[in-house]
This record gives sequence, structure tokens and C-alpha cells, in this order.
Amino acid sequence: MWEEKNNTLYKKFEFKDFSEAFAFMTRVAIEAEKMNHHPVWTNVWNRVEIWLSTHDAGDIVTDKDRKLSAKIDAIIK
Repeated sequence: MWEEKNNTLYKKFEFKDFSEAFAFMTRVAIEAEKMNHHPVWTNVWNRVEIWLSTHDAGDIVTDKDRKLSAKIDAIIK
């Protein structure tokens, strides 16, 4: 579940290994590029953390963030 905090939507994902985490990030990158909406994220081995906010709107959570978070969740399912 995405958590709204500090004007961002945040979620941590864990995978079997680095390859799975990186593959997930690649799929997220493709969706983010289509939307021209790019996340702040980190990756350490099998863990990916993502923070979404809309920079053009003053770094707050908008519908654009909610739409991208739904697309990210669909990648996992």
C-alpha cells in the first residue's frame, strides 16, 4: 500500500534478488517515461523504494502521482 507522507506517495518493494529489482525498475521507467512523470527512487540489492510527487505542482501529491502509482502496482501483479 502506498503511504502519503511529506508531500509524497511512498512505497517499498522487495524482490528475490538484484536482477528482479532492476527488471522492475526498467518496467517502471518505461511507464514513467510514457507519462513524462519520473519518480525519485533508490535501489539497494533486492529493495526498491519509490517517492512520487509532482514537481510542476510544487512537489505535492497529485492525480498524476496516483495514476503512476497504480501503473507501478499493476507491474507487480
